[in-house]
Amino acid sequence: MSTLLYRLGRFAYRRKWSVIGAWSVLLLVAVVAALGLMRPFASATTIPGTEAQRTLDVVRAKFPTDDTHTTGKIVFRAPDGATVSAGDSAKTVRRTVDEVAGVPGVTAATAPDVKAGTVSADGGTGIAQLTFSTKKGDALPEATQAGVEKAAAEARRAGLTVELGGDAFSQSKVEVMGPGEAVGVLIALGVLVFVFRSLRAAVVPVATALVGVAVGVLGLMSLTSVVTMDSTSIILAVMLGLAVGIDYALFIVSRHQTQVRGGMDPEESAGLATGTAGGAVVFAGATVVIALAALSVVNIPFLTVMGLGAAATVVVSVLIAVTLLPAVLGLMGGRIATSTVPVLRRSTERAARRTDRPAAGVRWATLVARRRWTVLVVSLLGLGILALPAAGLRLGLGGTQDPDTSAARAQKLVDDGFGPGYSGTLVVLVQGGEKAVASAAGELTSTVKRLPGVAAVSPVVPAKSGDAALISVTPASGPETEATKGVLAEIRHARDAVEDRTGTAVDVTGTTAVNIDVADKLSAALPVYCLLVMGLALVLLIVVFRAVAVPLKAALGFLLSLGASLGAMVAVFQWGWLSGLLGIKETGPVLSFLPMLLVGILFGLAMDYEVFLVSRMREEYAHGRTAADAMIRGFGHGSKVVTAAALIMIAVFGSFVFADMQVIKGMGFALGIGVLLDAFVVRMALVPAVMAVLGDRAWWLPRFLRRVLPDVDIEGERLTRRMNGAPSAAVAPPGRSGTERIAVRSGGGGA
Repeated sequence: MSTLLYRLGRFAYRRKWSVIGAWSVLLLVAVVAALGLMRPFASATTIPGTEAQRTLDVVRAKFPTDDTHTTGKIVFRAPDGATVSAGDSAKTVRRTVDEVAGVPGVTAATAPDVKAGTVSADGGTGIAQLTFSTKKGDALPEATQAGVEKAAAEARRAGLTVELGGDAFSQSKVEVMGPGEAVGVLIALGVLVFVFRSLRAAVVPVATALVGVAVGVLGLMSLTSVVTMDSTSIILAVMLGLAVGIDYALFIVSRHQTQVRGGMDPEESAGLATGTAGGAVVFAGATVVIALAALSVVNIPFLTVMGLGAAATVVVSVLIAVTLLPAVLGLMGGRIATSTVPVLRRSTERAARRTDRPAAGVRWATLVARRRWTVLVVSLLGLGILALPAAGLRLGLGGTQDPDTSAARAQKLVDDGFGPGYSGTLVVLVQGGEKAVASAAGELTSTVKRLPGVAAVSPVVPAKSGDAALISVTPASGPETEATKGVLAEIRHARDAVEDRTGTAVDVTGTTAVNIDVADKLSAALPVYCLLVMGLALVLLIVVFRAVAVPLKAALGFLLSLGASLGAMVAVFQWGWLSGLLGIKETGPVLSFLPMLLVGILFGLAMDYEVFLVSRMREEYAHGRTAADAMIRGFGHGSKVVTAAALIMIAVFGSFVFADMQVIKGMGFALGIGVLLDAFVVRMALVPAVMAVLGDRAWWLPRFLRRVLPDVDIEGERLTRRMNGAPSAAVAPPGRSGTERIAVRSGGGGA
């Protein structure tokens, strides 16, 4: 592997213009494809295999409605003592609805009606239903939205409280690269300048990462013509593409710069950096891709698309790192080791003169080795305390809206006027013979009315075919509450007796039931998914490190950081801790697919740091050092770059916390806090402590595995042996041992 990547790196370095031209053509093709094939994002949450989804499909077939167009609503609230169905308030409501009906793009506008159930019991709140000519999922034309808002404003001036809600007015504007993300990139650039002490070297990882993001995201956008894709998939691809793209380039450029500053020929250095650090990049990327692609086993379409789309972007980032990056390094030549900024140049010179003092990473690893048991206990206790709130994790799919929007205020008016369960109606479908359906529906209506937590049950609605009927059940609690989940369970329990007596089939659906079933399905699939991802990644890591204890330690460390991350999410998004500081205006259940997504992405990224950090320890061990010395020296070489990589990821992920969409906020926070804990507690504290405890046992591998496992040579041992006699390799300074000469040639001078 390392030899192949070495040759690829040298080829890209020599043929730089050909490689850069090829990627430029690919980028142009992606732009043309996206412009020609991109379709509007959809939000189709189809969940095959759940009762609610199967029933929903039957309801749509037996009770057909036009659900292909965008709908919305106008919520009116009359002044105290007045009603929306009588007096001046009623006249204002009627005039407003008539005006909205004449707005271009509005195909239907239905005024609040007591018989239709769109006027509250006290008469003070009414809901006008709107249908637009715009296809469902598409944004309203600006002229249409302005016309509706103008009519609403006139009603407000007449003394009514008026808000706009529904799908048409709840769409969030998607920004692929907003101000927050730009700030994250600038912070990443600042970290790179600090690491490289060179502005021109710092720009390289950011530039190549942006190319990878552009190719990956534009490719995904072009697929919207054949795949139903949510805008969240694009945001996730941008988030991951930026983070891993910058990090992967950082590892290779850091190795290359160190080698060139040590006197190695730039072309040879580019090949060696690609063969060694690039090998770690390939295997680290493979763990991320495995974790993301494995999301498809849950069999939830939108989650599958999200995972595969992000995985494709990671693949592009890896290819960029081992091809385009060496080509760009070829453009820079020996200038990668210098800086045109005087302050940075002087900083580099001072660092070069401080050869008698061990690096900070070496000093920290030495301290951890001496106090290994103390570090272990403190780290485990800290992560355990952070994980405690995770026991109160509540999942939901609806999310929370920004309370400052009209859509959120409209929902608040509906909840206050009609009760919190009005928007979370459960739909009961009864199927069977015509007489049996009528009997079962009547019996079930009487039974459900007596259930605790039920606010109202609507009259039975029979199908035209006569073999089915619908009953709408309004819970007394909101759709995201445990009480409503209990109502759903009670209805499904009560139906058994009705089915036995009447010979009918009774099922429950509706948006609330779909959301609850999704959460239950994801909760059930999470352990299986964890075992699958960790099993595949463990096999890969055993192949990479040719050891058993190191991969097991990596997986257990990930479980600790995962638990602590989930606990932090509960504390912030459910309990509201620090929510004001992070711009979270409403708390509520955690999005049901977020823990699954967190497992997939965080496990891949955690294994990234494990590979980058421990591969340097393995490299030192393979070159003949003792286990203790290999841990300290390997940690010293890799810790600075891993720390910088973690800071970059935290900056990129953290910038998404300030996005408008709640799902993006959650993803950004979860990944940011996950990387923070995994990198600085697990990898920087627990890993060296455990390696110090294990000693040589960390690298033990059973004989039968040693015979059957391929030797991928991620440390580049064979490559450095080959370069030992290569005339283009640098000559080690006098007085260094043969092992140290190998370290010099492989970039062992530190990060």
